[in-house]
Amino acid sequence: MPNRRKILSKKHQKRKKEMNPDIKTSETKHKDTASQDRQHDRILTGSQALIESLLCEGTEVIFGYPGGQIIPVYDALYDYRDRINHVLVRHEQGAAHAAEGYARASGRVGVCMVTSGPGATNTVTGLADAMLDSTPLVVISGQVGTGLLGTDAFQETNFIGITQAVTKWNCQVKRAEDIPEAIAKAFYIAKSGRPGPVVVDITKDAQVQKAPFSYEKICSIRSYDPSPEPDCSKIEEAAKLINLAKKPLVMVGQGVILGGAEHELLAFLDKSGVPAASTLLGLSAIPSAHPQNVGMLGMHGNYGPNIKNKDCDLIIAIGMRFDDRVTGNPERFGINAKVIHFEIDPSEINKIIYADVPVVGDVKRSLPLLTALVHENDHSAWIDEFRACYDVECEKIINRVTRPSSGPLRMGEVVDRVSCATRGDAVLVTDVGQHQMMAARYFKFNRPRSIITSGGLGTMGFGLPAAIGAKLAVPEREVCLFVGDGGFQMNIQELATVFQTGAAVKVILLNNGYLGMVRQWQELFFNHRYSFTQMLSPDFGLIAKANGIEYSLVEQRGELDDAVSRMLMHKGPYVMEVRVENEENVFPMVPAGAELSQIMLE
Repeated sequence: MPNRRKILSKKHQKRKKEMNPDIKTSETKHKDTASQDRQHDRILTGSQALIESLLCEGTEVIFGYPGGQIIPVYDALYDYRDRINHVLVRHEQGAAHAAEGYARASGRVGVCMVTSGPGATNTVTGLADAMLDSTPLVVISGQVGTGLLGTDAFQETNFIGITQAVTKWNCQVKRAEDIPEAIAKAFYIAKSGRPGPVVVDITKDAQVQKAPFSYEKICSIRSYDPSPEPDCSKIEEAAKLINLAKKPLVMVGQGVILGGAEHELLAFLDKSGVPAASTLLGLSAIPSAHPQNVGMLGMHGNYGPNIKNKDCDLIIAIGMRFDDRVTGNPERFGINAKVIHFEIDPSEINKIIYADVPVVGDVKRSLPLLTALVHENDHSAWIDEFRACYDVECEKIINRVTRPSSGPLRMGEVVDRVSCATRGDAVLVTDVGQHQMMAARYFKFNRPRSIITSGGLGTMGFGLPAAIGAKLAVPEREVCLFVGDGGFQMNIQELATVFQTGAAVKVILLNNGYLGMVRQWQELFFNHRYSFTQMLSPDFGLIAKANGIEYSLVEQRGELDDAVSRMLMHKGPYVMEVRVENEENVFPMVPAGAELSQIMLE
């Protein structure tokens, strides 16, 4: 990840702190001094100050695991049990992923808390995942006492050094009086601009020291401009290109969802008439049934958006970073098109695909300015070309996958049945693998913030803890987790967290007895040499029941509809295992590094 996403280097932080130990206003232009956001000075321990600071930021849920170097905070937390819901996960990686799921479903900052050493390092995968997928997290880690730093004390690790590459900002706090400032800064940085993960590492002595407590939310930092004002001249250039284009295509990324700009996007599409396709993380920004929605982009995306890439004369990328799974061969991407790139993170501009017109800023502010300048237009003939491609895809792939008449159960038909039964209103959570792509392709969305999956890092084991976090964030919505037998077993211990919390997650386990996506590549590109991808699994029914979770097994097509209905009618958590075809492949598929027009239908 480019260093430009870093807010301050570790050396710069240290120099600033030495100049002004209290870090009062040296890095901030101003703070919100409204009386309602200010807490009167009280003498508190650092641990109490931490919890009070979290409450000031509106924290309601913490995902965590106690240990020796964070135990003073947990002792203080005992007195706040009626104000903060602490979720005891079974592994710190689970804490990070659950906080991600919570953040992605709610739009708020996810918080997790761990001890030093292995407790902290176990969160690194979650931090890296959140960094790539722009998920706002605050990870609070305990640390050995200040006097033990650098001595290789028991469970000491240089967590600040370790997480430098996978956080938006990190800091170590050695004094109780510095904790409120650090938390205020952490929350502001995590959720502003392009969101991301932040680490606050607190030494044990800072947790037990006493100091006056006051809290002021931060609303700006002098060295950090998270959301620059859109350049109106660039927006005018963009509007001119859109008004002249004959075959434009909007590419919708997660930036639309992160910016809460779904309404603004729909207004632009309605006026301009331009067709729109979505990245994996951009799904649900527009309803699946929207007449201008032409599907998903990328390696396992729809045929139309991929094959038509070479025919576009204008690409309008909104809140996306041109990931390699979307572009294929970047030298052949949009070969006949000019590119307009709306993006909040300036480091993403021209990083992979050159933008003829870059528009840096929050798309929620940029899009209305653009909409005001574009002409009302009708691109129905161009959209019909995508529909014709979809008809081809239906004939060759979709109908066979979602409505097979014989043979073993298919992953796609299971996804389709659950999607139909939930009427597009559920939150889809996935793990990583073939089932992930099947779910993204065939699950329908009526509402935004309805897909939670690991995009950039592709983290197996993400799904179950993320689903727990999502369900706790939006308990009123159905949360359906699609997971494979491989990914399920990577964090299967979190079923105990489901048991303890009662989180009513619906787990659809698609069991094909393989590490399916790796096996698919071995079949297509390595001459069917299935090297260590076949997987023998334990009795998932016994494991589910041992954790107090209702379970059913589906092996025949005729059982599927009733099983889905029973699962959704059950008020608590549920595991529905479906034995699916062993060697099914996900198509369409663009081979890695190939031009998008080289998409394979079979």
